[in-house]
Amino acid sequence: MTITAPASERTERTAQPLTALMCRPTHFTVSYRINPWMHPDEATDTARAVSQWEELRRAFVRLGFAVHEIDPAPGLPDMVFAANGGLVVDGIAYTASFTHPERQPEGALYADWFRASGLNVVEARHINEGEGDLLTVGDVILAGTGFRTSLDSHREIAEVFGREVVSLRLVRDDFYHLDTALAVLDDRAGQEHIAYLPSAFDDASRAELERRYPDAILVDEHDAAVFGLNAVSDGLHVVTAARATTFQHQLREAGYEPIGVDLTELLLAGGGAKCCTLALRADTLNPREA
Repeated sequence: MTITAPASERTERTAQPLTALMCRPTHFTVSYRINPWMHPDEATDTARAVSQWEELRRAFVRLGFAVHEIDPAPGLPDMVFAANGGLVVDGIAYTASFTHPERQPEGALYADWFRASGLNVVEARHINEGEGDLLTVGDVILAGTGFRTSLDSHREIAEVFGREVVSLRLVRDDFYHLDTALAVLDDRAGQEHIAYLPSAFDDASRAELERRYPDAILVDEHDAAVFGLNAVSDGLHVVTAARATTFQHQLREAGYEPIGVDLTELLLAGGGAKCCTLALRADTLNPREA
C-alpha cells in the first residue's frame, strides 16, 4: 500500500527551464546492433522518427526550454541521441569517447560544437558516453558503468568537475545506460529526487541509491521497458514515454506534472526523451554558433 503525504507536507515542485542540445534524426535508421533493442533486419521509418522528435522539441519549447541543435551527419544514425555527446556542467564540456566503433565519430562532432559555443572543452582520456551514463543530482554526479562507460572515466570526471562521483553498476543489457534505468526528477541541492528501476543495478549500487534517496520513486518493469525512466525533468514537468502510465501516476502523486510523448520509433534504436537531450549547464553560449 502506498501512503501519499498530505499536500501541505510535500516538497514544492519548481520549474527551472533547461538549456538543451538536440540533433534532428535526419539520418535515423537501425543499420547495426549495439544494444538489445536494435534489430537491423526490421524496417524503420525515418520520417516518423523525425515527426516524433519534432513533437518532443515542441514540448520543450512550450516549457520554455532554450533548445540548440547540432547538425546531423550522414552515416551516424545514432547522433540523434545527443545526451551521449558529452557532459556539460559549470560551463565545462567533458567530451564523449564511445565504446562502439559505429558511434566513435560522433565524439569529435559534439566536441567541435562545444568549442564553437564558447564552452571550456576537456577531452576525455577514458571511455564514456556522456549524459547517457553521467547524471548530475545536486552537487553529485551519478555515474553508470557495466556496459559503456569505464570506471577510469569516473575518476577523471571527479578531477575535471571537482564533484563527488558515485559509481553505479548496471547489470541488465537492456538498460545499458544509466539514463535508461534512472531519471533525475529534481536536481536542486537539498531537494534531490530521483526515480529508478531497482533490478537494473547490482546489490551494492541499489543499496547506495536506497541510502542516498530513500524517497525515490521505484518504477515497475513495464514502464521501464517503454523507456519511461529515459525522462527529462525541469523540476516540475517531467517529459516521459506516453506509454509509461503507472510512472505518470506516481509522478502526479509526488507533485510533478508528467507530459507523455510518443518516441516509439526512436525506441527501436534504444532511445527515448532523455537520450535525445543533452543539458547545457553554462551561464552563456556563443549565440552566433549555437
